Amino acid sequence: MVEGAKVLAEALSAGAVESVYLDPAAGAEERDLAQRCLDSGARVFELEAGVAARVSGTVTPQPVLAVAADPSVPLTALGEADLRLVLVCADVRDPGNAGTLLRSAAAAGADAVIACDGSVDLLNPKTVRASAGAVFRVPVVNGGDPAEVLDSLGSFGLTRLGTAARGGTDYLEADWDEPVAVVLGNEARGVPAELGTRLEGTVTIPMAAGSESLNVGVAAAVICFEALRRRRVGSPGSARRGGREGGSRGAGGTLPGS
Repeated sequence: MVEGAKVLAEALSAGAVESVYLDPAAGAEERDLAQRCLDSGARVFELEAGVAARVSGTVTPQPVLAVAADPSVPLTALGEADLRLVLVCADVRDPGNAGTLLRSAAAAGADAVIACDGSVDLLNPKTVRASAGAVFRVPVVNGGDPAEVLDSLGSFGLTRLGTAARGGTDYLEADWDEPVAVVLGNEARGVPAELGTRLEGTVTIPMAAGSESLNVGVAAAVICFEALRRRRVGSPGSARRGGREGGSRGAGGTLPGS
């Protein structure tokens, strides 16, 4: 379920739109987008007044809704890819946080986001909406026993790092040049303790005194962009040798995939 022009445009770019539903209040932008979807082979329907409000999951419904094809991939498909950064959700429950996580992953060029069993469905309408369409720009894997997922990622050659509010290695000291799977846990309880034996280590984002934890979506953003910055600079540990030097060099670099 896709709501709004922004997310629909991302779904269209991914070739995933199956059908579009226009509210009478739809404006020129939504109708132009619907025409592009129609030209791409999707079906377009005009709704009667009030229908969108009854089927939408928002208090103030968007004037355009759509159904898109499932963009998720099987975990086994990742074993055939050249992976550098994968985010793993282990018991992440909030759909808004998952959407923020997807946006950060896509913007930082992560290779995949995995939602293990017990985590929110990455295709939950609220997650899709919060992702601002990023769910169509980064490969997503839905489901899988967390322990088995981590075993598979280890067999793919990724170093598995859990996130912890305290007690882990400073995230600036981690080696982000090697292929890494970052495991993000429950918003209140963190990474499940039983997964500890399958991790090569944990990383922590230092916080000011008195702060208990970061929002999981924010933590994912901080880690993703540190990994991206480090790879743009091209030298492990550069953050500790001087952030301004690294930022200057990175500003003239080339983003992965560009």
